[in-house]
Amino acid sequence: MRITTIGATATVVAVLASPITSTPTPATVSAVPAASVVSKPTKAASVHGEARISYIESIHDDIRFTIHAEQTPFTRPMPPTAPEGLPTDARGTLKFSHSRGEVTGWAEATVDCLVTSGRTATLTAVVRKSNVEEPGARLGISVQQGGKGKPDRLGFSWGVVNVDPENVDENGQLVRPQAGSCMAPAPFTTVIKGGYKVIHAEITKSPTQPEPAPHHS
Repeated sequence: MRITTIGATATVVAVLASPITSTPTPATVSAVPAASVVSKPTKAASVHGEARISYIESIHDDIRFTIHAEQTPFTRPMPPTAPEGLPTDARGTLKFSHSRGEVTGWAEATVDCLVTSGRTATLTAVVRKSNVEEPGARLGISVQQGGKGKPDRLGFSWGVVNVDPENVDENGQLVRPQAGSCMAPAPFTTVIKGGYKVIHAEITKSPTQPEPAPHHS
């Protein structure tokens, strides 16, 4: 895949938000066995939203990202090393478009990995269809939900990042390495319209990892 910086060409634009109930009297309250108490499901990490960003290399272009991603731990088996999958497995969709005048580059991709920390999320998605990206390419996206009046931010794994100087084609042009799962740069662009909602959840422990041995002093 040849590397394309956003805004590098004029002909092909590549880019790349209860009712109150009565309480029974003590005489009618019965003890509930602990085993029968149903615990609430653990919340899932997620990021949702749609936004237009401002990117310094293409300051006048219309660049938009739509993200709907939710972590679904251990749903993408990878035998033999990770037969159950990974705790960062995810599902969802990523869409982006980059318009300059009457020319628009776009892509739709399937989310495969998501990890969060506070108001920040990093995800990757595999391209299904696009007029600027190859189907099967993995794209990395980072999102930072703003707070205290600060705007949201977003980063992406192409353009000014993810460059391997030794990786060139037969014409000496840089070839962009594919992003690994959940790999993306810091959110280096600013959201100027719309926004994203990040819900954080801790990573789930792998079911095949043994508990650490107790430490004896």
